[in-house]
Amino acid sequence: MKYLDNIYKQNDIAWFTPVELFKPWYAHGIAESIMRTANLSVPLKIYEIGGGSGTCAKGILDYIMLNAPTRVYNNMTYISVEISPSLAEIQRQTVGEVRTHLSKFRVECRDAADRSGWGDVDQQPCWVIMLEVLDNLPHDLIYSENQVSPWMEVWVGKKHDRETHSELFKPLQDSLITRCVEIMDWEKDHSNQSGSVSMARSIWSKVFPKPRRCWLPTGCLRLLEVLHGVLPKMSLIASDFSYLPDVRIPGERAPLVSTKKNGSSLDYGSYLDAKGDADIFFPTDFWLLERIDHYCSGQLKMHKDNSSKQGKKRRTITLDTSSFMEEFGLPTKTRTKDGYNPLLDDFKNTKFYLSVPTHNIK
Repeated sequence: MKYLDNIYKQNDIAWFTPVELFKPWYAHGIAESIMRTANLSVPLKIYEIGGGSGTCAKGILDYIMLNAPTRVYNNMTYISVEISPSLAEIQRQTVGEVRTHLSKFRVECRDAADRSGWGDVDQQPCWVIMLEVLDNLPHDLIYSENQVSPWMEVWVGKKHDRETHSELFKPLQDSLITRCVEIMDWEKDHSNQSGSVSMARSIWSKVFPKPRRCWLPTGCLRLLEVLHGVLPKMSLIASDFSYLPDVRIPGERAPLVSTKKNGSSLDYGSYLDAKGDADIFFPTDFWLLERIDHYCSGQLKMHKDNSSKQGKKRRTITLDTSSFMEEFGLPTKTRTKDGYNPLLDDFKNTKFYLSVPTHNIK
């Protein structure tokens, strides 16, 4: 903890990701999971969305260079899709510390959620890595007056004094929000609730009305729609926060909004108060992530009349970070003398999501 405290004070950075804190072992665990699962008879192709400073890319390339057959390393491609030009340059420098990596690695400076930047559909198997990406993607807020009232979009507008902002409620009209609500409520809508249960809920909502606020991962939906469209045979590895402590903002999947000054954090009670250099972290609902993934792959049908008898298109699993690293990583490298292991024992609020295509479609 003293070591971490010194790092943060020296860098004045609000958050270091696990791949940075545990380099190179965190990235090596991801590389091992790819090597165990990938079909190494075809050239290995890896995309990383939002590669940060290039630590993950370098760690994976190092591991494959040292542990995979020579032909796998020589024929592989690693593409970082990075929206920030400054981070893209840092990634080139980080990976370039090993000269042989440069012929396998490239950075494409663009928005991964923009379909036009991807070009033609790529039917080849590939891997997509997203580490701490989902928590920073755009989310939309919806509101309902009580437990049975329809959802409404929340818009933000400036008040007459032009300094403060306020919320406005409008009927659902954004197609991305509407699709996300359908995916979120799919189980509830398709469970055969009896009329008596629905009536009881209606009465309860009138006697004890409880307003509902819900944050939707619309940015995640948009990104996965693009990825499944252009990389239909992709395997996905995503790691992120499953919950966030001390969140003061109300609503399901509400974000932690904070700023850091002089080494100490200040959390906001309302996203409307956050201006300037505030950081925002959304927790990832991994159950909903799986639903969105299956929807975007075409496996989850929203309407019963469109249901298909074809087999599952994807196999998915969610693992605690400690379980993932015990399986694929080298936890002996991060164990302290008294047995404490920050790679396994810290970051209890993070999980890994793995999604791979199947071949049992009839």
